[in-house]
Amino acid sequence: MLNWIDLLKHYKDKREAVALITVTQCLGSTPCVVGSRMIVTKNRDIHGTIGGGKLEFNAIDEAIIAINENRIMTSSYTLGPEFEQCCGGKVELIIEPMNQFPKLFVFGAGHIGVEICNMMENTPFEVHLIDSRANWFSKIPLKAHVHKHEAKLNDFKTFKDAVQWGSQCYVLVLTHDHKLDFDIIAMALKQDTEFLGLIGSKTKRVRFNNMLIKDMQIIEGMGHVVCPIGLELGGNSPKEIAISVVAQLIQIHYKGLPEKRFA
Repeated sequence: MLNWIDLLKHYKDKREAVALITVTQCLGSTPCVVGSRMIVTKNRDIHGTIGGGKLEFNAIDEAIIAINENRIMTSSYTLGPEFEQCCGGKVELIIEPMNQFPKLFVFGAGHIGVEICNMMENTPFEVHLIDSRANWFSKIPLKAHVHKHEAKLNDFKTFKDAVQWGSQCYVLVLTHDHKLDFDIIAMALKQDTEFLGLIGSKTKRVRFNNMLIKDMQIIEGMGHVVCPIGLELGGNSPKEIAISVVAQLIQIHYKGLPEKRFA
């Protein structure tokens, strides 16, 4: 018998996303029993079984969707001709994605960037701080949970390679240089992110939007960039701005991006 807790801990320690499939109800003749379980990885490796055959094949497909979309799914299958089985019973499942760790990549280790990273301690986020200034990290107080990356100025391969792009990727751009901000935004728009935010005013947003469209031929412009960043809590000190941004990131992680986010 598989030790499900140990297996899930193994994948949690590896920080590898998996889905746990559990049979929640069986009616009539079925190839499994209530409580049958299976773990599915993103690479379609499996542990355990919920009965094999087309039932299991379909459940694996749904598990991959659950991992990719980071949402709990329920399914119900009647085991008739469609499933090439003559059991005639009915199986209900719950599919739960596990180990979906959001990763935050902050470009710019200035006052606000440092405050944001330090405040993310004990949240679900894995935090990475990226800066291009030589020996800069020796000058700033960072908590132990923050991963530091010193990228080379204007070498965008090092900027790009520092980020783990994808559906769990959150990016904040707040460097010391507006030109660098623009170049990073243009680079990031070509990648997959859950959240892409830029510090600045509505004027900066309009200016960057025009430059992206006219100079970079990025037709959507700033349509997928949140700018200004942060919830409207009030206050304009680095710590107060950081609080508003951290609150926004946590809200998005648990609730998703609101539809009007880019208005």
